[in-house]
This record gives sequence, structure tokens and C-alpha cells, in this order.
Amino acid sequence: MYQTDDVNIKRIKELLPPVAVLEKFPATEVASSTTFQAREAIHNILQDKDDRLLVVIGPCSIHDTEAAIEYGKRLKVLRDELSGQLEVVMRVYFEKPRTTVGWKGLINDPYLNDTYEINDGVRIGRKLLLDLTDMGMPTASEFLDMITPQYIADLISWGAIGARTTESQVHRELASGLSCPVGFKNGTDGNIKIAADAISSASASHHFLSVTKYGHSAIVETAGNPDCHIILRGGKEPNYSAEHVGEIKQKLEASGLSQKVMIDFSHANSSKQYQRQMVVAEDVAAQIAGGEHAIFGVMIESHLVEGRQDLVEGKAPTYGQSITDACIGWDDTETVLRQLAAAVEARRNR
Repeated sequence: MYQTDDVNIKRIKELLPPVAVLEKFPATEVASSTTFQAREAIHNILQDKDDRLLVVIGPCSIHDTEAAIEYGKRLKVLRDELSGQLEVVMRVYFEKPRTTVGWKGLINDPYLNDTYEINDGVRIGRKLLLDLTDMGMPTASEFLDMITPQYIADLISWGAIGARTTESQVHRELASGLSCPVGFKNGTDGNIKIAADAISSASASHHFLSVTKYGHSAIVETAGNPDCHIILRGGKEPNYSAEHVGEIKQKLEASGLSQKVMIDFSHANSSKQYQRQMVVAEDVAAQIAGGEHAIFGVMIESHLVEGRQDLVEGKAPTYGQSITDACIGWDDTETVLRQLAAAVEARRNR
């Protein structure tokens, strides 16, 4: 017999079934309520039943749960203060799609040392989501595979499918079954047709292969997700201006889709320069204040300390600073949230 199976596999390690992690860290009444209420609010904003702005804001990725909790506590104060104008949800990203290779996130390598203790990663990730939602801070995350959601999705109020995965049939199928609203980013080249197709696909029913909470292989049938939308993240050039928004609304309408858009202040819209998120914020706030109702949400990369850092062996990382994309710092975070709240108030009073 020829060796035809597992030719390139070095090792297979058992993964804890989702039920083991769910039973160790069960959702509390408060966590469940926080998640449900935020999902309802986002649904109502998408349906024009709520004129507030959804703001998904937080670190590019989570690598230190202590800093994430401190950030969440500070953000909760602003969430409460600005709740009349904004629905603030914390960005809690555990998985990072890489263009080539690199650290793939807290779930994949929680100790940042190439040990890939994924069983610990799913526990640490769920515990953080539970701590945040238990303090009344709803969470948002990106979904990268079909298995991780079984461990964490019940504590997430809004989900993203990234620019690199929007075209993937598997991710469209996943989005069709998720219990939260889901945003699809336009392609890395700026193409919005891919995202428009993804929204149409995810709103329909699908049958696909996945795993149950007990870790058994299963055939899943979904109902389709009515709360999917596009995220404008720029492409070869930014796409957040009033001109771009007007153009994209027409394309969405031509595709028979809702004209609601979320604008990502980072990535290609900021030309990957984190300080430029403030420039994008100014432009988008002016559009909102000027009466633009299609902009229902924004996404911002922010942390306790501005900028980013590389991990250096033998040196402790700077507390509260990103190890992936550069973020704005806390002072700018307060400024931008108040600016957006004022814009919503101005739109309301037109």
C-alpha cells in the first residue's frame, strides 16, 4: 500500500468539545442580556427603527486579557454616557487572518510563544467575553473558521467576515447561521460586488458540514441571516467619502440590498496610518451631521496606548499597546466617540 493519507500532517491533538468550555464558563443572566439587547439594538439601527450610530471600537486584536478588561471598563463608562446617540460595542478579535504568516491570535497561540495551546486559547477567549459582557459591555468579533463559533458565538453581539474571506462560500454559509448581525468587508481591491453577493448568499438558507456542541460532525441547516450588511474598508484607495458612499448606495440598491453601510476608519481607508483614522472620523461625522442616514455604523481600531509594537524576546511588551495593527490611543478614542455622538445629535435635529 502507498502512503496517501496525512502525508503532510506532523501531529493531531484532540480539541476540547465546545460543551466542556461552555459548562466551565456558562453565560450568566447579565452576559446573556447584554448580548441580546445589543443584537436587538443593532437590528433596529439596521431597520431604521433606531436613529443611533453603531460604533464597533477596540484593539486590532486581543493579546493581553488584563489590558482588554481595563479597556472594556473605560469604554463602558463612555458607552453609558453616550448611549442616547451611540450603540458602542467593543471589538474583541481573537483570530487574525494573515496575508502570509504571523501570529494568528489569542485562540491559536494564547501565550505568544509558538506553543499553539488552542485548548487554553478557547478557554481564555470565552472567559474574557464572559467577563466583558458580565460588566455590561457587548462584544464584536471576526469569524474565521467553522468550529470556533461553537465556543464563543453566544456571547458576541456583532460579527465580521474579513476582506480576505468575504468571497469564501464557507464563510457565507457560516454567516447564514450566526445568531448576530454580520458585516462583510469589501474585497482588498475595493470591489463591493463580492460583499454584495456575500450578503445575498448569507441571507438565504444553507446546508453545510460543521460540528455540534458535543464535537460531533454534523450537517447544519440554517434559516439565513436577515441582518447582514457591507463594511467599507477601502481598497486601492479609500472609499469613505460622500461621493463613494453615494456610489455604493446605488450599487447596493441595484443589487436589491439595503443601502445601509458601515465605514471602517482603519485599514485602506486610513492608508494603514493609524492617526488618519481621526481624519476619516471628521469626514464621516460631517456626512452624518449633514443628514446621511445610510451610514448606520463605523469601526475604529483603538487601544489604551497608541501605535503598535513588535514582540521582542526577553522584553516585556508595553501594556495596552497593539501587537498587530497600530491603533489610536485612549485620548483620541474619547474625542472620536464624542465627535460621532455630536454628529448623530446634529442629524437628529436637522
